Amino acid sequence: MKKIIEQAHALIREVLTKEDVLIDITLGNGLDTAFFAPYCRKIYAFDVQEQAITQAKLLNHDHHHIEYILDGHEHVRNYVKEEVKAIIYNLGYLPKGDKTKTTLAETTIVSLHQAQTILAVGGRIAIVIYPGHLAGMQEKEAIYQEVTALDQKEWEVWFSSFPNQKNNPPLLIVLEKLQR
Repeated sequence: MKKIIEQAHALIREVLTKEDVLIDITLGNGLDTAFFAPYCRKIYAFDVQEQAITQAKLLNHDHHHIEYILDGHEHVRNYVKEEVKAIIYNLGYLPKGDKTKTTLAETTIVSLHQAQTILAVGGRIAIVIYPGHLAGMQEKEAIYQEVTALDQKEWEVWFSSFPNQKNNPPLLIVLEKLQR
């Protein structure tokens, strides 16, 4: 079986072409951006920590179609004015960074609402959630409440987890936009 992040990558790759735009809405160390860079025309990469952007730029120095944005994902509409085919959320804290700086349910929900408005029909949003800490558990509950309320005529919602793993393992929620 694939790990959660591998599932997220595979499900986004199914809909992404070299002509498409992707948003890495929680850049972190830039691994998701590095994975998707060969498969799309442009990537918008958001993070609130300068350290994350610096590390991601080092990793992705050969890719010149990435726009790095030092701002919170709840401001995505201030920067992205075009339709996008895919958005990936890899929530939580910066790996090997300050674990007190995490994504938060409130800003993630604002971001998710904005993301839904710029996603193309047939596009996907992959949300990797890490509920092993308080902020992650709060995000899990808030996101689950939001996505289960989506109109099934407009959105398909898919959920994946490994419920027999200890310590609140990561989980994946994928949204596919069916119509406007």
